[in-house]
This record gives sequence, C-alpha cells and structure tokens, in this order.
Amino acid sequence: MERAQLALIRPRRASALVAGLTVTAALVTGCDSVSGIPGDPVEITTATTTAAPATTATQAVAPGEPAPTRATPSLPADAPQVGAVAGNADAVTAVRRWAADLKTSTLEELESKCWTIPPNTVAAMYADPQTVLAALTGPGTATVDAVTWRNSTTTVTVDRKSIASGYACGRVFAAGVEPAYDDADARHTVRRYLARATGKPLDPADIEADHPLTCKASPASWDPQGTGNPVAPPLTGDSGKVGNVTSFADEELRSEQVRGDYLAVSVPVTVAPGGTRTRTFTVITTAEGYCIGDVTI
Repeated sequence: MERAQLALIRPRRASALVAGLTVTAALVTGCDSVSGIPGDPVEITTATTTAAPATTATQAVAPGEPAPTRATPSLPADAPQVGAVAGNADAVTAVRRWAADLKTSTLEELESKCWTIPPNTVAAMYADPQTVLAALTGPGTATVDAVTWRNSTTTVTVDRKSIASGYACGRVFAAGVEPAYDDADARHTVRRYLARATGKPLDPADIEADHPLTCKASPASWDPQGTGNPVAPPLTGDSGKVGNVTSFADEELRSEQVRGDYLAVSVPVTVAPGGTRTRTFTVITTAEGYCIGDVTI
C-alpha cells in the first residue's frame, strides 16, 4: 500500500472499527511494507487463528546487528490514563507512553515507534485512537505472556517483552476475537532478521538479546514435516546459515503454510559471494510471536 493510500486510512477510522479490529494478512503471498514499499492490502475482519504455544526464541545473534541506542521516552504529564494491572505498575507506565503517542502522532510516526509490528498492521489497528484509548481505561489482566485490557467493543494486548522495554505498543482486536499473530507477522519476523543481517535494523534497539527472532534449541520440538521425531531447530546449530547478506527484496517476501503452526517465508537474498538467490525461512508461531527455526539455502 503506497504512503498516499495509508494517509487516507486515518479519516476512515470509524468505519474501520465497525468492520472489526483484527488484521488478517493475505495468505500464501504478500509483502507488508516498510517505508515507501508496497504492502499487503489491509483487511479488517473478526476472524483469526489462535496462536499455539510452541518453540520460543533464543539468544542466538543474527549477523551484522548493532548495539541498541534508543532511550525510553519520558512519560508526558498529559498521557492518557490506563487502567491498573494488579501487581504490575510497569505495564501501566509502558502502555501510557505508547498511548500518549497514539493520541498525538501520525500513523507514519507510529509505524516507526511500533517497529515490532508490521507497518500495515499498525495502520489498521490504530485507525481509531479514541476507541483504543477507551478500551485502556478499565483494569488490565495479566498472564504469563501478556497484559490485556478489554471493554465491550475492543481488546488491547501487550506482550511482556514490550513492557520490559518501557514502551509497549498494543495490538488491537475486536471484542470476542482471540488475540493472535498472523502471516504478516511471520513475514515481518524474517524482514527484521534480514534487516539486522544487512546492518540496517528497523530500529537500533532491535537486537537478538532483547528481541529474539530465532527459536530455542531446547526443548527439541522442531518438526515442521510432522515426522513424530522432533529435533532442535537447525538454525540454532548454524546461525550463519543464511550467509553474508548484503541486501534482500523486501517487496518480494512471500509466505505459505507448511503444516500446523509452521509457515515458510521466501525472499530473494543477495549474499557475498554468491549473488542473489531465494532463501526460504521456516517459522513457527509462539506465545511471543514468530521465531525462525531453519533457512533453506
């Protein structure tokens, strides 16, 4: 979706919320856009797939990633109020920082600040800030993986890692829809991994130690073909498998389902030496998003 089109989303916020707040990316194919690159069509629906707990991420480092530099922004005095979360004041503070930006920032600014979420997903989920802010006024409930605020129309959820960073961008869904990650998130995981590998992360803070993208070596539960004999994700034993990446074709990211919660994300990648070839990343959905377990070269 071109920037001019994204700019038109904000005046249509109310109608977007009527249709529902869950973003479903186009299955099988599609790209999700970073700045200036066409992305998936934004589709608002109330249908989603529940993310199943599976392999989670590890501390393996993708090649070429820099050290984080972005500081946590101060909390504005006029930041919107966010409902208390029993025993977790940090969650309220982290979400209030985001809520302050949601109230005053453009969609383009929010895409930059919420870089862990696909840009088109940000544009759709944040299309009506007032509806989102209204959902945040009631008390939040915490689980092991996330904190959630709900009202009669809207659900807003933030993951624990975002809370720990001090600035937590929410994911927004229609009431009654189970929060989950989708194909656009899978592609965005690969985008972020390759952006790090080229030395140009989407944000300086996007490093593996703080934002893991590769799957854990244990427990050995990797079995995308359903053999019944799970192993450790292959990428954990060969973190340099993708090669010395110099560039990748962001607009050509494609995804398709392999089996169950596994997806294959393919993209043309240029490595040195070796030229440009398509690499296929196998990913799996987890309670914290997608992680990468293997790459076919």
